[in-house]
Amino acid sequence: MKKGLLATTLAASLMMASSAQAADYVIDTEGAHASIEFRVSHLGYSFVAGRFNTFAGDFSFDETKIADSKVNVTINTASVDSNHAERDKHLRSPDFLNTAKFPEASFVSTSVDDKGDGKFVLNGNFTFNGVTRPLAIDAKIIGEGSDPWGGYRAGFTGSTEFALKDYNVQMDLGPASSHVSLNLVVEGIKK
Repeated sequence: MKKGLLATTLAASLMMASSAQAADYVIDTEGAHASIEFRVSHLGYSFVAGRFNTFAGDFSFDETKIADSKVNVTINTASVDSNHAERDKHLRSPDFLNTAKFPEASFVSTSVDDKGDGKFVLNGNFTFNGVTRPLAIDAKIIGEGSDPWGGYRAGFTGSTEFALKDYNVQMDLGPASSHVSLNLVVEGIKK
């Protein structure tokens, strides 16, 4: 009887330990359930908005230990799409994204600050235009759970802003156009 109780207790402990560990996810870009969108003021009169169509990444997440989460994303900078072919050609040039020299941008998390109520700040290193600098993303859990195809998903939104000059972008369209805002939607499929 003692052996049976010990075995049951050990099995339950192992199950609890494994369920408390972070799960690993791949970002669902194949199903287009994730997006990286940008917005920058155009001379202070309006905004240019667009997106990066090609990116990939993964993350590790446990809602009970948000501070242990990790994220890794790589962006194909040539996939920039502002819905205007000539402008996109200029955005790919050395004036902005310099995609011939720097075909990828990346974000690798370094820490997560849990703010409660499903909100957190994702800190990491953002590499863009050959420059790596710290970047903080304000993020929020949208939800997690089973999908209709037998998988498990988790989703988030996030936003951040950075100065173009911090990443050696040479084009200067004036003070109103000095910063880029990024809005992120991330849905991951559990591996």
